[in-house]
Amino acid sequence: MTVVIRDVLCNPPSWPTSIRDLTLIITISMKLDIVVESPVPDLYVKWLRPRGIMDFIQDIVSPGSERGIRIDNCCRFPRITTILVDRIIPENTMKILGNLGGLRNING
Repeated sequence: MTVVIRDVLCNPPSWPTSIRDLTLIITISMKLDIVVESPVPDLYVKWLRPRGIMDFIQDIVSPGSERGIRIDNCCRFPRITTILVDRIIPENTMKILGNLGGLRNING
């Protein structure tokens, strides 16, 4: 199963350390693949790599090209299960992980 993170959630006010923690736990503990969805992948590689965020992200994909559980700031694809957040910060990282665990069990 793949977790799709929308590119805007990798920008401030999200915390790079919280994004890295979230992706580390998803990859290591939950054993899920992670991609970032962006229409401008080169820009995000330049932003994410120096902050260590790309360490646990497999790829940057074009919008709508990957199916899976989405972490997004709005419901862009109603057919796909989405975890809605306005940013990724220490205060909501555990909530995101809890929601992801629940959705993962529902979707198999």
